[in-house]
Amino acid sequence: MKLERGFTLIEVLISVTLVSMLSVGLMMAMRVGLSAMQKSDDRLMSNRRVMSTQQILEQEIAGLMPVPAECLKTGDGPPARIAFFQGQPAAMRFVSSYSLHEASRGTPRILEFQVIPGENGEGVRLVLNEVLYTGAASAGQGCTGVIRDAISNELTAQFLAIPTGPGSFVLADKLAFCRFTFRSPPPMGAPPTEAPKWVASWAPIDHLPDAIRIEMGPLTPDSGRLQPITMTSPVRVNRLPLELYGNQ
Repeated sequence: MKLERGFTLIEVLISVTLVSMLSVGLMMAMRVGLSAMQKSDDRLMSNRRVMSTQQILEQEIAGLMPVPAECLKTGDGPPARIAFFQGQPAAMRFVSSYSLHEASRGTPRILEFQVIPGENGEGVRLVLNEVLYTGAASAGQGCTGVIRDAISNELTAQFLAIPTGPGSFVLADKLAFCRFTFRSPPPMGAPPTEAPKWVASWAPIDHLPDAIRIEMGPLTPDSGRLQPITMTSPVRVNRLPLELYGNQ
């Protein structure tokens, strides 16, 4: 009698079971690996966004231009000529040679920064509008007039609220807070020991602050990621916006 070689049903079942277990193990290992890679990629992109936001803000402030604006007045008379700069805790306007659209290679832009509520009312976000700057008249479009402050007795400019819409660019999101403060240099003739003052709102209409501080904090702190931080950037302007120079 000739013997036939082959596998028993039990051997086939054991083989299939082993192959299935091996396949499941490989799939689980691939899933864990893909999940880890996704988390690493998300963390890397988040860190890049934080670094990019800080670099953009630094370059925009470094490109700040000391330009005048023709601020509209109520009643008769010509527009008031002011040094174009708006500085408030949640809003800021100035002209810069650096923009998101063209970096430092394009035409100057009016940059409008605004802190608005975040998605679903959670935290806040920092948004930016860019408007083409074409001269003192274009800079004065957002200025509604010049009044004398009742407390400081100084002339100060009034501005329209900064609009936000589909054209607004979100610079930073998911923030617990975001606010601007401005450093005022000591007045002319002040003693060398007098230190500059930080103010929450910028009032002078004839000169600019010499530094801008942007304070930001994350809505959900995470020690494994770069966090939005407080940054202070000097305003490197060596000419007065309202002074007439020989090349003007």
